Amino acid sequence: MGKSRTNKFRRPQFTAEGLSVTAVKEMEQDHGEVFDGVDSPAGELLEKLQSPSADVREFACASISRVVQQSHTIPGFLQRDAVRRLGPLMLDRSLAVRETATGALRNLSACGGHEVCDDMVKQDVMTPLTALLRECCAGFETNAAFSLKGRKNTVEDVANEAVNLLWNLCESSSQALSVFNKAGILVVILHCLERYTHNIKLALSAAHCLHTVTEDNAELLCSMSNAVLGTLESVLLSSQADMAHTLLRTLAAGSVWNLKSSLPTARQAQTLNALMATLSQCLELDAGTLIPQLHQAEVAQSASASEAGNMEDHQVAAGNMAVEEMEDDEEEGVGSRRNGKATKIDKDFSDLLPRGKEELREATALLTAQQTSLEIIVNMCCSDDPSDDEWEEASSSDESEMCPDGLSEGNTSLLSPLCLSAEVHGALINHNIPEKVLKKTQFPSSEAMDVCRHNPTWKILMKKMHQVQYRALMCLHNMLSTMDTESLGGAAALQAVAQHLSTLVFSPPEIPKEEEFLEAVTSAMRSLLQIIAYMKIPQCTTPQQMMSLSEAATRCDVVSVRVNALAILGITGSTLAKEKGTAETLQMIGNALLQVATKDANLVVCGEALDALFDVFADGDEAERAAENINLLSALKALQPVFKAKIRKEGKGKYSPEQLCVMDNIKVNLRRFIGYLETVVKK
Repeated sequence: MGKSRTNKFRRPQFTAEGLSVTAVKEMEQDHGEVFDGVDSPAGELLEKLQSPSADVREFACASISRVVQQSHTIPGFLQRDAVRRLGPLMLDRSLAVRETATGALRNLSACGGHEVCDDMVKQDVMTPLTALLRECCAGFETNAAFSLKGRKNTVEDVANEAVNLLWNLCESSSQALSVFNKAGILVVILHCLERYTHNIKLALSAAHCLHTVTEDNAELLCSMSNAVLGTLESVLLSSQADMAHTLLRTLAAGSVWNLKSSLPTARQAQTLNALMATLSQCLELDAGTLIPQLHQAEVAQSASASEAGNMEDHQVAAGNMAVEEMEDDEEEGVGSRRNGKATKIDKDFSDLLPRGKEELREATALLTAQQTSLEIIVNMCCSDDPSDDEWEEASSSDESEMCPDGLSEGNTSLLSPLCLSAEVHGALINHNIPEKVLKKTQFPSSEAMDVCRHNPTWKILMKKMHQVQYRALMCLHNMLSTMDTESLGGAAALQAVAQHLSTLVFSPPEIPKEEEFLEAVTSAMRSLLQIIAYMKIPQCTTPQQMMSLSEAATRCDVVSVRVNALAILGITGSTLAKEKGTAETLQMIGNALLQVATKDANLVVCGEALDALFDVFADGDEAERAAENINLLSALKALQPVFKAKIRKEGKGKYSPEQLCVMDNIKVNLRRFIGYLETVVKK
């Protein structure tokens, strides 16, 4: 139904876990107790929180941290008022208890989901959490540390747990975000971010949190100051080359983009250039080369420390179990967000990795940074036009709401959220972003995939490598939809892109069935075919290939994939209708579209199929001959009352007002198209 809509990414949810499984097991061994989580010992553990012994309180908190990672145990803790019991321990006189209590709440928020997070906020968890964060920042200078059973607990360790808990809560609860805005916690997060020169772990947690809370948060814009933007710019301009700092700069770039309307005019060009340079440098890194190198470095490190082999085996086993649990969780698919939008849940498992796995942490940081970079570019190239072909509900955020203070005055269209401005467009080209995005759309390196496939603790990176490809394809879709063709290299470059996409889809033995891949690649193909058809550039794919793609896509459960496939068929058919000798192919396309329009259970998909039929059979001798051969007129006459009845019966309960409006237009167009076909028959 017209031009395909650009997609916008909400920041993927990184629900990082608290105290690792290995650390908790060590504590259980120290105390001679093991909790397997089958019969959740909630009552006993919660009672131990009141013990006068700091060791017992710490053990209880650490045990709770582990047990609640099995989500079926969470109701038992909530029924026993676990949040109100753990909350005060975040301010315990023992740093070790503070850290483990906050870690337990962090795991509860991460594993319990949105409803649990909302419940935690209602039980006033934000009050002790805010107090803890302020105390931690005040203690950064002294950074008091002590050793307990060989483990070192520092103020910054406690702060890291607290920031991650805050991150999870603000990710899932609008109430938590409101408290964040009103309580002035932004300053605390900035203090944590400023520790990046010597505590990258804490700084990364703060950067993740800041990237979350700055997204579509008009109220927070009122708290922006030159100090905030100065800190972010300082991070952007840092030069450390490791992957953790690459991720840190990428997250800072995302926060700057979220805060674009607060940038003073005089600093916009400089900040935009630093932001683009960060994204460009991140995407320039070759994960296919770096991941095997990092793994080889890990192997060499293990060989040189072979005397510690038994301990390493123990840690790898624990890490494998944790990673496998995260892999299972990742299969759950789509989760709702605080503003009602849906997004893929993508969990950061780095805290669950065995100790000493620095190379694996580096690889994880690299892939996370590249995925985040691509999502930022997707949002840069998002038109925010609510009239999309998939008829999604318009965004609930109002980016036109501006603060009355001086920071918002004098803003130009440089970073306008409603269009791809000339300056942003130019910066993308100057930093070769389109070329780098296109490279990331390739399938992951076979060498890197083999390394991960044959190493259990690295195996979860396989999914992350694919996710980088999917985000790159969606990024390509948005760039095709918003950038002019000359900037993308002209007709020759577009043909090369078309050939590349065709290779991705049709070179494997069968068309890939992964839903995220299909959604991303069909979106990109749809945008590209619209441009190619408009510019009358020869297509490099055959109608038969497009039919096979359509057949695979229409079996997919994701509505947008089916919609894209039908639009691709419509574009292909309308192009063929202008050529001689194509009636037989048009019949094949028409039958396929009629099949979907008649049988698909989703009205959005039915409407797209009808719209594609209107495009294919709108004009031309070949189209008229094909329409007659498939009895298109009688088929549409039979379908018309059924479609009208489905709109009347199902419309208001299942579809948004915007979707209903488009379907009403389809209904009118169907009546008019039937009239047109009747005049053709009478000729």
